Amino acid sequence: MLERRQTPRDKVIYGGTAEIAESGVSRDCVVRNISENGAHLEFGNPVRLPKDSLRLTIARKGRSFMARVIWLRDNFVGVAFNTEHSYELPGSDLAERLRKSEKKKRQLQRRIKELIGEG
Repeated sequence: MLERRQTPRDKVIYGGTAEIAESGVSRDCVVRNISENGAHLEFGNPVRLPKDSLRLTIARKGRSFMARVIWLRDNFVGVAFNTEHSYELPGSDLAERLRKSEKKKRQLQRRIKELIGEG
């Protein structure tokens, strides 16, 4: 198969949020692979996204990208980044989200221990 990407993608599993610019509607997704120029996204169910513009935020990378849809198949989407319009997320927002995530993780770990009888 002919490789059409300009830069290689790294396989990852990052949580992301795709926001549709016109309506402000956002959908959570999983970033399956990423490069400097684009990403492969997976949504929980089939999605309809505008071809021209969406904003992809990846908290773990502390970045937000303007992107356009290159391909769409069921709940999988390939996007290309508009590198002129990417920006770093504010540090305080990222730190707060990380704290909430860690707190949720600890809660889930305690609950798992309770369910398997270790607690």
